[in-house]
Amino acid sequence: MLDACILMSGLLRPLLLNLAHAGLLLPLWTDKIGQEWQRNAARLWPIEPELLQNEWQLMQEQFPHSNMGDVTEFEVDLRHTDRKDKHVAATGIAGVSRQVAQPISVLTWNLKDFSRSELRKQQLGLIDPDRLLSQWWATQSSLLQQHIDATIEELFSTGRRQPEPVVVMLKRDRLFRLAGCYERMVQATRTT
Repeated sequence: MLDACILMSGLLRPLLLNLAHAGLLLPLWTDKIGQEWQRNAARLWPIEPELLQNEWQLMQEQFPHSNMGDVTEFEVDLRHTDRKDKHVAATGIAGVSRQVAQPISVLTWNLKDFSRSELRKQQLGLIDPDRLLSQWWATQSSLLQQHIDATIEELFSTGRRQPEPVVVMLKRDRLFRLAGCYERMVQATRTT
């Protein structure tokens, strides 16, 4: 399940959605998470709110089962998760309750805002995207490299990012472990 901070990244969001299209994950969210993402993105960057709304609508269309709707009922038992992030954990709990996928983890950069033990009791994991993607690298390196390259090429071709080395872009998005995995693969390919 994707926290709004994950959606903020112009690289990580499309990469994860591309990986979801490939079947590697099922993204989960709510309208509240989408609104938080759109509000923060419009506040931080010169992006027209209409563009963000269109992107959100496209995500809804591409992943019609990802929106968990109103999850307030699932916030009740959350006592140790930061109050501003209860809706995020509740989204994951709704996914577990509705059996949309297993396992389900809260994917966030804000690990400190969640209680691991509380999430475990709800059958949820907690992980940051760099750790998740680098763990997947061990068994899915070709798929990940293919989608990293395709996502970055799409960003370049649409003018959303200026061309620069892949490793630099991954590191800028705090994907340091993943950048190391990618860099080692590229170096190994060069020496063979």
